[in-house]
Amino acid sequence: MELIDRSYEGFYARFDPSSQKEGVLLMGADNIVGTDYEIVFKTENGINIAWAKNRFGYEMGSFDIDTSRKLQIAKGRGQTVRALLAFVGFSDTPEPGHYWGQMALFCYNPAYAAEMNAFIDRIAVKLGQGVRPRIDLGTQAVEKIFTEKDWIPSETVSFSKKDSNSVIMKDERTITDGLVEQARAGNKGCYVISIAFIVVVVLALLAGVAYIFGLF
Repeated sequence: MELIDRSYEGFYARFDPSSQKEGVLLMGADNIVGTDYEIVFKTENGINIAWAKNRFGYEMGSFDIDTSRKLQIAKGRGQTVRALLAFVGFSDTPEPGHYWGQMALFCYNPAYAAEMNAFIDRIAVKLGQGVRPRIDLGTQAVEKIFTEKDWIPSETVSFSKKDSNSVIMKDERTITDGLVEQARAGNKGCYVISIAFIVVVVLALLAGVAYIFGLF
């Protein structure tokens, strides 16, 4: 009975923005690797499709039918579903190209929210560092979440196979992301520093362009 109560499912799944606009927004500071997204469902052609909504209320993309079905079943069972942004990719075909992303998805019994959320938070830190831990765990591995303090899987998962027309655009948190997060948390000093950092980067880029074209 205990193992049933501690039922858990974790997996990585691709999602696709509905337009180029949403795709471009994935590269911004409102969509940081390792942060939480809400899973919502929308009926499309009579089929319930899962969408990933960021913490600012924007729907950033939808999952395929199979992933949507898995998430809907988890919700129907009364499980809690957490979604973390794992990375953002870009494919240049078909033209003019499009952004897409991958989520780390976790389904678990809400009765064990304290242990599970602590575990998922540790995964979020790893994702932010550019590391993708294995999250499709067997029964013995799931038990370690409850029996070993601060446990995290040592095995990692390579990025999904990419064809020659696809690249990973964002797979970790940047210094700017960290400063923006601290500013949002109320640290005004970090807000000033982040703005100054961005200004310096922009000026450096402009100086580089000017040097290349021999403007000075």
